[in-house]
Amino acid sequence: MRPDEIKPDTGLCTILGYNAQTGYIRKYFNKIMKHNGLNATAIALNITDEHFDFTMSSVGQSKVDKMMIEKEFQEKAISYCDSVDEVAKREGRVDFIEIEENKVKGYCLDDEVKKLFDKPEFLDDQILFVAKIMLIANRWYDAKIDVDNIPLLIGDK
Repeated sequence: MRPDEIKPDTGLCTILGYNAQTGYIRKYFNKIMKHNGLNATAIALNITDEHFDFTMSSVGQSKVDKMMIEKEFQEKAISYCDSVDEVAKREGRVDFIEIEENKVKGYCLDDEVKKLFDKPEFLDDQILFVAKIMLIANRWYDAKIDVDNIPLLIGDK
């Protein structure tokens, strides 16, 4: 979605990373939204290590209410969460956060994404990654979860 296509009713979420604007989370999230005909997009925040602490320590008081975290910040982000799910505790990282009443809640989807497949151990990291983004899109915007579409999403230019 281009900036001029964002309207007052467009659903917005955030992505945080070194290259969030051009990264894979944004690429696949927006493909999933388009594929489902949903009016939502991810606003990317490209940040450096020196800005990470400030960004995460103030996110609970910001207008951001949901944020996907790029791989480079997933481990560091967990310490800024007021609470995390059991998988995030076990893995020591979060895939995304949600903010409710100024409290930052962190989540890791490793277990949930594996439940989508009969034999997840035979899948490559890209398929599992896109499935995670599909789960997030479903959670936030009711996007359809259809793992059979993952090869189409990966193959689309």
